[in-house]
Amino acid sequence: MNLIAIDIGGTTIKIATWINQKLKMVFTIDTPNNLDTFYEELTDAVNEIKASNKIDGVAISSPGSVNKKTGVIEGASALPYIHNFKIVPELEKRFGLPVSIENDANCAALAELVAGSAKDCSSMAFLVIGTGVGGSIIINNQIWHGAHLYGGEFGFMIIDGQQLSALASPVSMAKRYNEKTGKDFDGKTVFELADTDDLVAQEERGKLIHALATAIYNIQHSFDPEKIIIGGGISQNQELIPLLNDEISKIRNKLNIATVKPILDICTLKNEANLRGAVADFEKEH
Repeated sequence: MNLIAIDIGGTTIKIATWINQKLKMVFTIDTPNNLDTFYEELTDAVNEIKASNKIDGVAISSPGSVNKKTGVIEGASALPYIHNFKIVPELEKRFGLPVSIENDANCAALAELVAGSAKDCSSMAFLVIGTGVGGSIIINNQIWHGAHLYGGEFGFMIIDGQQLSALASPVSMAKRYNEKTGKDFDGKTVFELADTDDLVAQEERGKLIHALATAIYNIQHSFDPEKIIIGGGISQNQELIPLLNDEISKIRNKLNIATVKPILDICTLKNEANLRGAVADFEKEH
């Protein structure tokens, strides 16, 4: 099956082909600021690729809560014009091809399931840690969307009276640190400063690690996935997994009940994850 894969981002849209079981980037375009231009530029891109390749469909990774039953992108994102109407049939009409759309975090999770760190699993949880905390749940090789499309919205979990996104995001960690010190460091810098004698950095990284470890413990004992995969920029820090494992061990040791040790791993597909997952979603749907 030959496909065009599209990853819609707030700043750029990536467009690739999936031909002979290989993903190949074609080009990127700046994300339009209105629906008419969005339709026009994507249709031009699809037609350009169709002119020299036999294409069977278009697989799209998108922000927002994608309702697979209705073909509507619900929720909200930086692109309000793609939400709350039946966008799938509109795109199919313009492309002249079948179209699938799935949420970007769900696409990244599917990519890790079919070709990444969870390749040998049938169940997994995927946490994306960035400005906030999002993610995805896969059970029996299928995305668990939830009754209200909130499956995998881990950032809404309450840890110590606060949302997980407020505690475990590197952006929030840096904000807390800067408010206390009067400095202007990013999350990566604060995370690394915690390895020095900077007590404030140690405290704030400790909050992040404890909140994330608690969430992981809860996810493991709620859904019991085979693996929990961590994505986002912070996942590239080699200290993250050991720190989380240490904190999870402390949590388990405090409890007088038998518990499961989560198996943690980091995402491997990185920049290609959304595109590869969109392909996997199309193949499941069609």
